[in-house]
This record gives sequence, structure tokens and C-alpha cells, in this order.
Amino acid sequence: MGFWSLFEVASMPILEVLLLTAIGALMATQYFNILTSDTRKSLNKIVFVTFTPSLIFASLAKTVTLEDIISWWFMPINIGITFLCGGILGWIATKIIRPKPHLGGLLIAMCSTGNLGNILLIIVPAVCTQGGSPFGEHSICKSKGLSYASFSMALGSFYIWTYTFQLLKSSSLRYTAMKEIEDSTQEPNKDSDENGKSQEYIDVVVPLSYSTSDDDTQIEPVNTLHEGLLSKDEKEDRSFSRKLKDIVHSVLEEIMAPPTLGSIVGLIFGATPWLKNLVIGDDAPLRVIQDSVALLGDGTIPCITLILGGNLVQGLRRASIKPVIIITMICVRYIVLPMVGILVVKTATNLGILPADPLFSFVLLIQYTVPPAMNISTMTQLFNVGQEECSVLTMWSYIAAAFALTGWSTVFMWILT
Repeated sequence: MGFWSLFEVASMPILEVLLLTAIGALMATQYFNILTSDTRKSLNKIVFVTFTPSLIFASLAKTVTLEDIISWWFMPINIGITFLCGGILGWIATKIIRPKPHLGGLLIAMCSTGNLGNILLIIVPAVCTQGGSPFGEHSICKSKGLSYASFSMALGSFYIWTYTFQLLKSSSLRYTAMKEIEDSTQEPNKDSDENGKSQEYIDVVVPLSYSTSDDDTQIEPVNTLHEGLLSKDEKEDRSFSRKLKDIVHSVLEEIMAPPTLGSIVGLIFGATPWLKNLVIGDDAPLRVIQDSVALLGDGTIPCITLILGGNLVQGLRRASIKPVIIITMICVRYIVLPMVGILVVKTATNLGILPADPLFSFVLLIQYTVPPAMNISTMTQLFNVGQEECSVLTMWSYIAAAFALTGWSTVFMWILT
């Protein structure tokens, strides 16, 4: 493939995203006033609960088999490396730049979390159908490419809705708590004492040994005497068990997120022949389920992109992001991570642990080069923290991706052929 042909293939999905983002931005302006803030929040919840898990299930149940999952064992490790390296680089950047707490978590998420779903689903089959493609016959290449991209999307969804979700959740909680403390310390107490003199605000800290309830009118003391009589080992055991219980509860909570459940169920149906035959195929007795789920999944990408555009309008009005944050994110995603990817994939190839398919290696390399996941925008909308900054960062990252994907795709094909 020539340079300009590759440029056209790589830039088309990015231009599609930018075009839909512009439409969403226009719909959110005061002239149209369609995508209001409340509308975006409601639509975002629908995307989170319904559209995203439907898209993942429909893709996996149709294209992935048990043999594929076994032979592609290196892909989850490869995606984990992208998250690990991107997260470390983002964390180092936050220590140097020292942004606000919610921006620090957002920067780490942007550096570590790539768009491993719709971008791959568009780019990989498009590369296969171009004349002069180095990946073999067009129809076979496209079928394999869709399988690789679907599996990548499922794995990426698991990482996103566990690691990234928890990262943004914890950073938003810290930021919200800090804001509440700042607001409470700056708010003067308007009450006055019996002599008419104004009283100064007193920050009262409620001891942890007391608990309040909406149903109780009094504060009931916890049995602190019994706590004091516990030995040191008993206290440590209770503290450890409580922490372990909280960790298990948190993990189960993330696994039960709708997108993660969609990934798990999709893999089960794809890997189990008799379940797959129930819903996949023209003669499947329950094919209406697959058709309905696929129809719901088709709305995921447009809705997420429109929400992104709506947030962008608000972001351009209110967001204040230092240029160094944007430059850092672009350098990590499009300069450092692709070089790490070349090192990892070449090492794995030399060790003989990858399938003998250059398209599979190409997908692994592209995973280091994709722009940040649009689901980050979904999460910031859910937590109501950093939506504007996320929109601005996403806008610049997708503009840069139009050129970065083209250049690195050319380099990857040259390496693999």
C-alpha cells in the first residue's frame, strides 16, 4: 500500500469521529439546545447500561471461538502492558506537572487507556480491503481482522471498566472531598451568640467511635471499651479482614458493571458451540436475540461521540487546561507507547510465542497507537467531574491521531513485511 492510500484508510475513522463530535457540539449550543446537560447525563446512562454491553456481546458471540481465545493468549498480556506503561508514564507526568487531583487521574487515564474498540473495528478491516494489502486475501483477512478487533474490544472493556473506572472514581472522590473541605472552611458561620457577637466557624470532627442514623434522634456510642480491650493482633486481624472484604466488594462491583458483564457473557457464548448455535446463524432458533442486541449495539458509537461533542462545547467555555498537559498526553500516546509496542511485539515474535499471522502482530502494535478511549468521557459524565477537560483532551488527541495512526501504521507494515 502506498503512503497516501494508507493515509486515507487510517484517517477516515478519525474524521468520522471528528464529524460526529462536531454535530454533537452543534446540538448542544444554545441555538439548537437539544443536547442539554441533563439530556447528556440521561443518554450517557443508557449508553453505559444498554448500548455498550450490547455492542460487546454481539461482536464476541459472533466472531470469537474457544480455539481463538486459547491461541490469542498473548493479547490480554499485551493490552495489560499498554495500560501499565501508559499509567506509569502518566503518573510520572502528574508528579512533574502537579495538576489538580481530578486532572491528575484524568491524565493518567488518557495516557493508559486506548480506544481498543471501535477504532480497531474500523481500521483493521479497512486495511484488509485495500489493494496491495500485505495481509493476504481480502475476505479472509477481513474476517480475521474483525475477530481480532472484537476480542481486543472485549479485553479493553474489561481493563477500562475495572482499572480506569476505579482510577477515575477514586480521583473524583478525592477531588469532591477536597472541594467540600475548602467550601466548608471558607464559609463563615452566620449564627450569633447570646450577646449578639458573631461566632467564628468551628470545624467539628465527629469521632469514628460514634455513628449517626436517619432513624435515630440521638448519637449512639459504639462499644469503644470493648474495642480498647482487644489485643493488637486481634485489631490487626479485624482491620485486615475489613480491608479484604472492601477489596472483594469493590472488585465484584466492577465486574458486575454492565459492559464487563457483556464481555463475559459474549465470551461464554462465543466459546461454547451449542450456545453460539442458539443465537448465531440464519437457522439459529434464538437469532432474534442476536439481531436485537446487535441493533442496540449499533447505537453505542454515535451516542458516545455525540455526548463527547456536547461536552466539548461546555469544555471550550469553561475548561482551563495547561498546554503542557495536552502535549504530555500526545507525546505519551503517540511517541513513547508505539516505540514500547515495537519492542514488546518484536521480542515476543523472536521468542516464538505469537501466532504465525502478521495481521495479529499488526493488531497488537496498533493497540499501542490508538487515541484515548471515548468511554473515559462516559465515566467523567457519570462522576460529574472533569467532563469539560476530558472533552478538550479528547479533541486534541483525535486530531493528532489522524496523523499518528497513519505514520505508525506505515512503520508497522514495513516492520512486519
